[in-house]
Amino acid sequence: MKLTSSSWADGALIPQQYAAGRPDATSTVSFSDNVSPQLAWSGVPPGTKSLALICHDPDVPSRGDDVNQPDREVPADLPRVDFFHWVLVDLPPSLGALAEGEFSRGFTVRGKPGPATLHGARHGLNDYTGWFAGNADMSGSYHGYDGPFPPFNDALRHRYIFTLYALDVARLAVEGSFTGAQVRAAMRGHVLAEASFSGGYSLNARLNASGT
Repeated sequence: MKLTSSSWADGALIPQQYAAGRPDATSTVSFSDNVSPQLAWSGVPPGTKSLALICHDPDVPSRGDDVNQPDREVPADLPRVDFFHWVLVDLPPSLGALAEGEFSRGFTVRGKPGPATLHGARHGLNDYTGWFAGNADMSGSYHGYDGPFPPFNDALRHRYIFTLYALDVARLAVEGSFTGAQVRAAMRGHVLAEASFSGGYSLNARLNASGT
């Protein structure tokens, strides 16, 4: 199975329009266009009854002490954890692509609705749900796609990995407003094939200036 995109080249830097955050000369960072990327796939194996898609960032700081502090950087060697940006299940196996902007255009304060979405599929919660949980102006249930918005002072450029899974079940055994971790657990023993596509993104002005 192969997963591709016309939005950027596999492993390349992600253009700003697909991110949730972008550099801003007056306020360091601000919200970006947050457009969901185009994705296409081929080679779905026989016996596939549904597809699931997860986008995660494996490079999120495990400790928040230094995050978004203008006088210092988050050390590159700090242990990292996963952050889910898109959790989508029950896509029909007959589907071969998702159009650019089909699932997101702009950042929705308090989150997009869900779990029901296009193509008879279901959206899970992304991890902006937890990130904004203590913010009275932003808290809510963030379903669907919300793109990169890494700390502006992180010494590590973050990776964003889109993984498509071919499953032997027509409806994944998750209910309500489910999470990426719950989807990973429910998929165990049901994955016939998988394929990944990735990109990198940083809001660190030093990294972006050096191109590293």
